Amino acid sequence: MNIKRAKQEIKDTVSAYLLKDAWGAYEIPSIRQRPLLLLGAPGIGKTQIMEQIARECGIALVSYTITHHTRQSAIGLPFIVEKDFGGEKKAVTEYTMSEIVASVYEKMEKTGLKEGILFIDEINCVSETLAPAMLQFLQCKTFGSHKVPEGWIIAAAGNPPEYNKSVREFDVVTMDRVRKIEVEPDFQVWKEYAVSAGIHAAILSYLNVRPAHFYQMENTVDGRQFVTPRGWEDLSRMLEVCRRIGKTADREVIAQYLQHGRIAGDFANYLELYYRYQKDYGIEEILKGTIKEAMLKKLAHASFDERLSVVSLLLSGCKTGFYEGQRQKRFVELLFGKMKEARKLLTAGEKKGPASWEVLEQLRRENESFRKSQKEAELLTREREQELLRLCAVLDAYGLELKKASPATGEEALDLLRELFAGERAAYEEGKLKNASYLENAFDFMELAFGDSQETAIFVTELNSDPAAVAFLEDYPCERYDRYNQRLLFEQGDREILGEIDELLK
Repeated sequence: MNIKRAKQEIKDTVSAYLLKDAWGAYEIPSIRQRPLLLLGAPGIGKTQIMEQIARECGIALVSYTITHHTRQSAIGLPFIVEKDFGGEKKAVTEYTMSEIVASVYEKMEKTGLKEGILFIDEINCVSETLAPAMLQFLQCKTFGSHKVPEGWIIAAAGNPPEYNKSVREFDVVTMDRVRKIEVEPDFQVWKEYAVSAGIHAAILSYLNVRPAHFYQMENTVDGRQFVTPRGWEDLSRMLEVCRRIGKTADREVIAQYLQHGRIAGDFANYLELYYRYQKDYGIEEILKGTIKEAMLKKLAHASFDERLSVVSLLLSGCKTGFYEGQRQKRFVELLFGKMKEARKLLTAGEKKGPASWEVLEQLRRENESFRKSQKEAELLTREREQELLRLCAVLDAYGLELKKASPATGEEALDLLRELFAGERAAYEEGKLKNASYLENAFDFMELAFGDSQETAIFVTELNSDPAAVAFLEDYPCERYDRYNQRLLFEQGDREILGEIDELLK
């Protein structure tokens, strides 16, 4: 199955395993909660989905790569204790708590979360001395003599033998006690994630043209050459950072992420052209409404790859605005919630007149405390944490404005807060109008350059696949988008009907 389906399977399993009856006992007893075993090629996102699932389900996550452990750290160190057997003292060997089990208890103490996922990566690559402990772990949920706490779901991941020489096969007895999930790389599924994760537009554009380069694993005379989804995502972040510091990622840098000579070279050439097209065609000017006849003539004689790159650049410009708009919308809603709390406190008369700024300070402290607790529990995405940090900064700024104005009454303080909040709201509305203008200008260019063509269909299809674009278009009706999209749906329906007729006639 693909990684999206695997993620949903695991989330459903978490819901099932953590379901309790009326007396607080788990509906599926811990001993019957089969560990999840994900098997798939390296770099396709097995570890990443475990982090996403823990955040989305609001539970803790303890993650270990088992190849970094010795038998002693996994099952504990031996020590001698005296025990009384039938009146006689006997020396008995016991073991300290497993480092891995201890980490689960530490996570529970640290975060206050009593349920979670214990994730063991590369489980089928353990050393010969540790292999029996891993089999015991999967079968009995124990490391040595120490049991994994109730409420903790065991998940493990490994690579098939063709990707790792250290892989050892589990016996039938062990496999009959786990839920095996085999995961395959799938570009279309990864693309859904990549769009929402803000993967660099050049990468998405390139892989749309060459989807076979999304994942490669080849044995050559020079050794194994490969490209993985992890490599593309890490390269995307580097490309974005390079842009911010005014640098260009050249072929050598790209080859450090795409460890396949031919694909790395091909993408390096494409990236160079992609940046050149951005400058040559004046994408920013097009989005602002300036369309030059010379550019239209040049594009009329361009190759399909070049035309597709221009479409991708236009989409990237629009999507950047859409995502900024969605971030601003979420922040305005978050800030509005805090303004409602401030109004409640101020109208209750707790902080009158000049002391009204203390209300904002109180809300800022509460927000910062919430951010820290959520970060400690590893339940925050990078974007969510940035929102909370920004909220702290704005509440701090509002408090300083109140302190400076020193309003005589709570109502005067509220008037000032309304004025300050109106500025944030106005920025959101201004951004929405700008995004609407960019989209209309992009459609102007698409119609002049391509007309009702394959490129226009691709432009509309990519808008449909982008969550931020879809959210924007729900708020802002765009006649041309609706028209082209309707036509696209009719054509798709016609193709499906014709396909069904062909099947019947066979």
